[in-house]
Amino acid sequence: MLTKTKIYLSSPHMGGSEQKFVKEAFDTNWVAPLGPNVDGFEKEIQHYLGNNSQVAVLSSGTAAIHIALQLLGVSKGDEVLCQSFTFSASANPIIYQGAAPVFIDSESDTWNISPELLEIAIKDRIEKYKKPKAIIAVHLYGMPYKANEINAISRKYEIPVIEDSAEAFGSNYYNTACGTLSDIGVLSFNGNKIITTSGGGALITSNLDLKTKAVFLSTQARDNKPHYEHSSIGFNYRMSNVLAGIGRGQMEVLDERVAARRNNFNFYKKNLSKYKSISFLEEPDGFFSNRWLTCIKTSSFELREQLRLALLEEDIESRPLWKPMHMQPVFKDCLHFADGTSEELFERGLSLPSGSNLNQEDLDRILNIISKTPNL
Repeated sequence: MLTKTKIYLSSPHMGGSEQKFVKEAFDTNWVAPLGPNVDGFEKEIQHYLGNNSQVAVLSSGTAAIHIALQLLGVSKGDEVLCQSFTFSASANPIIYQGAAPVFIDSESDTWNISPELLEIAIKDRIEKYKKPKAIIAVHLYGMPYKANEINAISRKYEIPVIEDSAEAFGSNYYNTACGTLSDIGVLSFNGNKIITTSGGGALITSNLDLKTKAVFLSTQARDNKPHYEHSSIGFNYRMSNVLAGIGRGQMEVLDERVAARRNNFNFYKKNLSKYKSISFLEEPDGFFSNRWLTCIKTSSFELREQLRLALLEEDIESRPLWKPMHMQPVFKDCLHFADGTSEELFERGLSLPSGSNLNQEDLDRILNIISKTPNL
């Protein structure tokens, strides 16, 4: 009896040349952190991003956010304004630093941090406590946030922005690469991302001194002495030369991966837009999304669950949209400025299988199941 292959939400997709770089690392015994692949991967990312970017590749996107907070001097007693509609890795490093997150809801145009609510929160915290130390804004699902508006607020109140581009490598905003739109950018190369190094991430800045300090902190903050001496607390956050080799191979196919994900989105939109109970997030003028995940908004929680469970029954992975941080048990006591936008998206939204390795048979199989759902 033939069994159908499981379809994942977003699985790794190797391009073929990764093994060449990894083999070179083994052949030359460069398997430890640092090495030619680390240098090469950083240069290739810098070339891709442009905009005078300086890149430090690290062990994860979470590590990059943590280092970014360190670079900005966030410490105990500080507050950091953070997009609520995101994955917990955007917010957890705030706690690592002993600071407190203040969560900001989304706006409906991009599903990202609301400039209006952000400014309301800043005014409130200045009046009632003190000026927040940083802003963490996220390009969710590959869709750029409203960077012009957020940067204007950042300049007005002199609060730096950490740009969480974990899901947005290959996206751009008015022809400027996501990750380079703010004071410090962050990428993720986790296994489910647009390209992967198995696990990994990167910190992006236009300031070479900041990159140098990021590398210093991520390699246990070892002082320049012949012996091991430490004047600062550091972290073991540097990417290994082996994983960087995988990244170099993945960089060769990044644009192909973006094109494939956008094709998935176009297929779903073409075939599902006829149903009034399903809507899609459109790109505003000047915004270019890598469409890391194709997300739909349904007319009700009940319909979302019908679709999710029907797909699950056929061994097809889909997932509700991110549960907002201000609704998470671990952050239940944190201050938040919300208007219900992200709560509604969580209740009614669903991420569909979006991997760049989906074939037409996979897409047709997914469409067939969705189309048969009652009450669509």
